[in-house]
Amino acid sequence: MIQIGQAIPRTDGRLKVTGAATFSAEHPLPRMAHAVLLQSTIARGHIASIDTARAAAMPGVLAVMSHRNAPRLPREKPGGEEQKPPPPRLNLLQDDEVKYNGQPIAVVIADTLEQAQDAARAIKVRYAAQPARLDFKAAKLRKPKEQPDRPMQTSRGDVQAGLAQASQRIDALYTTPVENHNPMEPHATIASWEGDRLTLYDATQNISGVKKNSARALGIAPEKVRVVSPYVGGGFGCKGNMWSHVVLAAMAARMAGRPVKLVLERTQMFAPVGARPMTEQRFRVGANAQGRLLAVVHDTISHTATQDDFTEPCSSPTRILYASDSLQTTQQLATLDVGVPTYMRAPGEASGSFALECAIDEMAYALKMDPVALRLQNYAEQDPEKNIPFSAKQLRECYKVAAERFGWSRRTSAPRSMRAGRTLVGWGMATATYPANRMPAKAWASIAPDGTAQVRSGSHDIGTGTYTIMTQVAADALGLPLEKVRFELGDTAMPEAPVSGGSMTAASVGPAVHRACTAARDKLVALAVADQSSPLHGFNASEVEAAGGWLRLRANPERGEPMAAVIARNGGQAVSADGDAKPGEEKKQYSMHSFGAVFVEVHVDPDLGTVRVPRIAACYDVGTVLNAKTARSQFMGGIVWGLGMALMEKTEMDWRYGRAANANLADYHVPVNADVGEIDIVALPGNDTHFNELGARGIGEIGIVGVAAAVANAVYHATGKRVRDLPITLDKLV
Repeated sequence: MIQIGQAIPRTDGRLKVTGAATFSAEHPLPRMAHAVLLQSTIARGHIASIDTARAAAMPGVLAVMSHRNAPRLPREKPGGEEQKPPPPRLNLLQDDEVKYNGQPIAVVIADTLEQAQDAARAIKVRYAAQPARLDFKAAKLRKPKEQPDRPMQTSRGDVQAGLAQASQRIDALYTTPVENHNPMEPHATIASWEGDRLTLYDATQNISGVKKNSARALGIAPEKVRVVSPYVGGGFGCKGNMWSHVVLAAMAARMAGRPVKLVLERTQMFAPVGARPMTEQRFRVGANAQGRLLAVVHDTISHTATQDDFTEPCSSPTRILYASDSLQTTQQLATLDVGVPTYMRAPGEASGSFALECAIDEMAYALKMDPVALRLQNYAEQDPEKNIPFSAKQLRECYKVAAERFGWSRRTSAPRSMRAGRTLVGWGMATATYPANRMPAKAWASIAPDGTAQVRSGSHDIGTGTYTIMTQVAADALGLPLEKVRFELGDTAMPEAPVSGGSMTAASVGPAVHRACTAARDKLVALAVADQSSPLHGFNASEVEAAGGWLRLRANPERGEPMAAVIARNGGQAVSADGDAKPGEEKKQYSMHSFGAVFVEVHVDPDLGTVRVPRIAACYDVGTVLNAKTARSQFMGGIVWGLGMALMEKTEMDWRYGRAANANLADYHVPVNADVGEIDIVALPGNDTHFNELGARGIGEIGIVGVAAAVANAVYHATGKRVRDLPITLDKLV
C-alpha cells in the first residue's frame, strides 16, 4: 500500500503522550548546574553599577556572570581570519549598554534552579537611563530604515490614473498589534563542554543555524559545535533564530566548568526572543462599476528595533493575489527601543492578508457585489508581479468547494440582515495564500541485514509531524512496510537540513529523503540482479520493484526474494546511500504558492458586543498531502490561531517603559476549546511536480492566513461596524 497521503498516526505520538520524548531541558547530564537570566528594567541607557556580591555568596551559587566578568568573545576566527562581531541581535554581556527593557544583563549559575532564582533576586542594579524611543507615531516621522534583503517598494502600471478612473474607491487604515509566541515549551538550552568541543541541547527550529551562529559568536570552528534537538514543543517562528540565551548558556557552562541548563521563564518569553511586530497598513483601492480592480496601493509601516532590523513583509500577498491593472506597495520601518521582532506563523501573510482581504470586502460592499464574485472578477491566472505562470493553482475550486460546504448561497448581503433570535449573525470570507518555499537538504538511508531501514536528516519536528511524514516518504521509496522504517532527526551530526520555518520542511527534506532511500534501494537491486544465486539474476534493474520488504519482477511478482536475503548473501553489510535535493531553475519559470478559501460564521451579542464563531469552512490547494491526519491538524491549528489573532491576541505594552504588561498565559489571551466551534477542512487533490518531485508544498502556515480577515468581514456583516484594528474586542462593537 502506498503510504504517502494516508492518515498514519504520529510515529512519535506514544512517546509524547507517555512522557518518554526527551525535550531540550530534559536531557540528563551529570553534574548539571542551573542558570537564571536577570533582565534590564529600563528601555535605554547604561548600567551604572551592578552589585552581585551578596548573590555570589549565597548557598549553592557557582558564579554570577555580568558585563564585568563575562568571558570576552574573540574577534578572530581560528586561523587568524578577521571575525565579524556577533550577530547584533545578541546581548552577550560584553558591555554596559541597555538597548531594550528585558535585555539579559546577568546570569546566575547555581547547583539548583531555586538557588539560582533566589540569588538573581539579590542582585542590585543601578541604571543611567536615557530617554527611550517608544512612541510609534514619533518613530514613523523619523527617516525610515530600509532593510536591503526586502523589497521596500514595488509598482506596476499607473496607480494614480487608476484611482482617478475608478467609479468606487476605498481608502482605509488597518492596524495589527504586537503579538507574542507562546509555545508550550519555552526556550531552553543545555550547554556542555568537553575540552574545546561544545554540545548544545537547544529548543530550536534551526539546529544548523544554531551550530553556525553559536560558533561565530564564540569564535570557534563550527565543526566543534554539535546541536541536538530531537523534540520541540512548538516554535511558531520564535525558535527559528538563535537568541542570546543560547550563547549565554555556553558561556556560563565554560565559567562553571559544568554543564548548565538555562530555561526561560514564561515572562521572559516576551522581550528577548522576538515577537510579531505591530503594523499600520493603508489601503487605497479603485475599481470600475463591473468590479475590475484598476488600482491597489498598499503602504505598510511596521516596528523594528534599535538593535537590529526585522521587516514584516505585509505586502507579499497583495503583490500576487489579484490581477489589478496597476499596483504599488511600500514598506517602512519605525524604529523603537524594544526587543528585536521576528518571524511569527505566516510572517507578513497573516498580517498583510488581514488588511488586504478586509479592503477587498469593503470594495465588494461599495460595489454591491458578492465578495466571492469580486475575487473571481480579479482572479490572477498567472503571477501578476512576475508575469509567469503559477506552478499549479486551484483557487477557483477552493472558492467553490468551501462556499458550497459553508452554504454561502443562503447569505443575505445586507449588514445586520441575519439573526438567530436576538443574536446578530454574520457570514464573511477571505482568500488565503502562502509562498511555496524550499531550500537545499540532505539525507542518509541504510537498509540493515534484517530488512529494516534507518533514515536520517538533520531536520526538526516542531509538532508538525516530520517524523511521521518522512517515515511515509521513506517507506514508499524503499519498498518497506512502515513499521520497518525508523526516521531520525534533530542532530547536527546528521546530514544538514534547513530551518523548519517558512513551511519548507516537507518540501525540502522530503525530496532528499526520497532520493537517499531510492539510491539505497537501487544499490540493493543492483546487488540482486548481479547475484547468480538470486531469482532476479540477469534481469534489468528497471524490471525489478521493491514492495513489502521484497524485491520482485514487475511483470511476475511471484518471482523475487526478501531484501534481507540479498544482503545476507552479499556480505551481510547494511546497504547505505546519501541523497540531496535543492531547488533549481524552476522558480524562474513558475510562481509557486499555495492557496485557500476561508468562510466564517460569527454570532454577536447586540448588547454586550461579544463574538462567538460557531463554524468555519475552509478549502486548500497545497499540492500533494503527505499525511491526511497531520495535515488536518496543521490546517486546524492555523485556523484556531487565526481566531485568536482576530479576537484575542495582543501584547499589551506599557509604552512608558517598553515592557509587556501581560507577559503570562493568564493575561495574554489565546483560544481554548470553548472558543472553537465546528471546523470543516478540505484539501484538494494536487501534485505540484513543477515545485518538487513529491509535488508537496508546506502547509504549516497557510491555515492562519485570511482567517482574521474572514472573521472581521463576518463581524461587519453581522453588525454593520467595520473594525480595522485587531483584535476585535467587545469595546469596539458596543
